[in-house]
Amino acid sequence: MSVVFRNYNPKPLFSDDYVKIRNFLKRINAKKLSTPNFLWGAWEWEITHGGLDRDNLGKFGLWEDKGVVVAIAIYEMPLGDGLIFIDDEYRSLIPETIAYAKKSLHDNGKLRILIDDGDYDFSRCAVEYGFRPTQNKWDSSALDINMLQSYSLPDGFSFVSMADDWNWQQYNRVMWRGFDHQGKASHDEITIMERKKMLSSPMIIPELIVAVTAPDGNYVSHCGMWYEAGDFYCYVEPVVTDPEYRKMGLGKAVVLEGIRRSGNLGAKQAVVGSKQQFYYNIGFYPIYTGTWWELKNTPN
Repeated sequence: MSVVFRNYNPKPLFSDDYVKIRNFLKRINAKKLSTPNFLWGAWEWEITHGGLDRDNLGKFGLWEDKGVVVAIAIYEMPLGDGLIFIDDEYRSLIPETIAYAKKSLHDNGKLRILIDDGDYDFSRCAVEYGFRPTQNKWDSSALDINMLQSYSLPDGFSFVSMADDWNWQQYNRVMWRGFDHQGKASHDEITIMERKKMLSSPMIIPELIVAVTAPDGNYVSHCGMWYEAGDFYCYVEPVVTDPEYRKMGLGKAVVLEGIRRSGNLGAKQAVVGSKQQFYYNIGFYPIYTGTWWELKNTPN
């Protein structure tokens, strides 16, 4: 092995390094879900998300063997939340990736990293570098598409997708209200441009970005879905419902509609980074749990 480390090149937004990380995540999940908590769809959503700390993207660490990424150390949305993923054939890199995260991915000395429960080699190494487990978890769940439940919309409600006449103001509105922000959503040019960026990934299949339209024309529930032909899984992100329209079955319907459409394209399983009872009630089951480990200022 001739592994070389370097930092991520964040420019342009969809840079060559962006593609390399996506291809890395696709490769290590091609036969089985090695990183169900962070599939390539999660990477696509993160890199386009308005909440991502873009000032420090150059701190992302890449390890390459003959130009092919075999490990990454990145942060999730803010600096200080570290994520490390390693190809199984390169697990000897565990100490080096943890050391890099400790040095470069902290936020004024504060850092936590996510470790798969049951990964004892990673856990032991994290202890040596001063990390300690917390009670904070990250869970993922899956649904087998051949077991998809039936669903329907109330009278007057209908599905719309990006492949149809997509309304960006309505998309902004449902995202604002669905994440429980107070007051009216601002539809100024900058805000709408940020919303468009969030759905600008070249990997998006427009038919899989689905919303529910109410009788008055407002988008009141929304589900994003990530899938590429040849994958056995699709990835659910994000899911929101307007507070005034909850408990009507709209969230269930829009999620299952997106999954059904992915199944028609070849997906066999849907994955979501959540353990909410909502997902269990519509057919998902738990497949993964990781623990956030915090860096402690212990004496050397």
